[in-house]
Amino acid sequence: MSKLVFDVPDMSCEHCVRKITSALEVVGFRDFHVSLESKTVSLETEVPERIMAILEKTGYPASIRGK
Repeated sequence: MSKLVFDVPDMSCEHCVRKITSALEVVGFRDFHVSLESKTVSLETEVPERIMAILEKTGYPASIRGK
C-alpha cells in the first residue's frame, strides 16, 4: 500500500473535519489523518479513486497531492 495525501480545498472548519472523518470511518478506514490546517487527508490505500469518490460524495472533492 502507498501512503497518499489528498488535497481537500473546500475543507474550511471543524465540522468539515468531522464529516470527512465520519465518512471514512463508516466505510472501514481507521488509520488516517485529516488536517484542517493543511486541508489534507493522509492515509494508506491502493485504491485512491475510492477515497476520492468517498470525499466527493461527502461534499469535498479532492485531488492527490503531487498529481
